[in-house]
Amino acid sequence: MTKRKNKLKLDFDQRGGVIVISRALLDSYAYKSLPPEAKVLMVLLQIHWRNDQAVAYGVREAASQIGCAVNTASKSFKVLNERGFIACENESLFNSKTGSKAREWRLTWMPFEHRKPTHDWENWNEKNKPTVSN
Repeated sequence: MTKRKNKLKLDFDQRGGVIVISRALLDSYAYKSLPPEAKVLMVLLQIHWRNDQAVAYGVREAASQIGCAVNTASKSFKVLNERGFIACENESLFNSKTGSKAREWRLTWMPFEHRKPTHDWENWNEKNKPTVSN
């Protein structure tokens, strides 16, 4: 008689999806030194991620979802872009007659158009930080 092993069933996707972020990314200085709003924005962007298209996500929508000022959300996009976590694929468009279009972002830690992630954030360190001039 053979013994049946009790297999632990891990049903991660029972409620509509799973967000997975690599341990290397979470342990990086580029990530650890991010403002909290930028970390939340990364998760929000990943929720909308698809392999075959860039993520269209605007500053106002981000501010609403994060619960912060529009200016803070704008700074979060800027810092994620500067550190290489996201890259702008298409610029925004404002047209009062035909409607507006949000910027479209590529998440560098995720595959895009069936290509491997570029992990641009791995090249960032504090020395790459832009200097603030007054």
